[in-house]
Amino acid sequence: MGEERGFGGEVAGFYHRYRRGYPAVAIDALADGLGLTGSDVAIDLGCGTGQLTLPIARRVGAVVGVDPEPDMLARARRAAADQAVANASWLLGADTDLPALAALLGDRRAAVVTVGQALHWMAYRELIPALVPLLRLGGGIAVITNGTPMWLQDAPWSRALRGFLAQWLGTSVTSACGTDEASQQRYHETMIEAGLEVTETRYEYTDELDLDRLVGGVYSALPADRLPPPADRPAFADQIRQAVAPHAPFIEPVPVRLLLGRRVAP
Repeated sequence: MGEERGFGGEVAGFYHRYRRGYPAVAIDALADGLGLTGSDVAIDLGCGTGQLTLPIARRVGAVVGVDPEPDMLARARRAAADQAVANASWLLGADTDLPALAALLGDRRAAVVTVGQALHWMAYRELIPALVPLLRLGGGIAVITNGTPMWLQDAPWSRALRGFLAQWLGTSVTSACGTDEASQQRYHETMIEAGLEVTETRYEYTDELDLDRLVGGVYSALPADRLPPPADRPAFADQIRQAVAPHAPFIEPVPVRLLLGRRVAP
């Protein structure tokens, strides 16, 4: 995450429109688990367009959203204004910018540092222990995943979408974006090694996608230089429709996982 990933320009708009928000039950569990109050400060690393930052803002005194993509932050600011959230600040930066975060906090300590489905971009083995000194006692690091990539699910429509994307991109589509069990276990172990007390909470719900959300979800995951030109997008959407239509309806199970590492020792 120390460099831009190409998720700027139009991709920021697609990301904001098509990436689902985090369920209230996960935000409640996070707030309850760390005892968040109106005097607390939160930091959301890899905040994107604020899908996690903004609901957290309602539970704390102030939240800082950090992302390396200026267009993501610009869209997040607009979302904050639209939702009348006045206690969110936005910082252009990455997981490698901990000195700047420490300077921003000064003598204060953060109640929580959240990472919502972005830890796979980061050097997490160095990041997690480096975050611990920034936390107040009883505060913690929260890693939250909200579903698996739509092209990696165990359903005929997802396999058809995966096949189409592999052919269109010219390469297999295999990244689970940190939602897989092996990645989650590595995050868990790294938290324990950093001296945190770790708990894990899981939820699951189902969602039904339409073609617009299928195509928009693909656009939101592509670097800007891989987006089809606007003139080609109707044909691109039609190719996806032809691939997946025989397998409708497009029912998606959405597993939600909250890894919460609490600082319990000075």
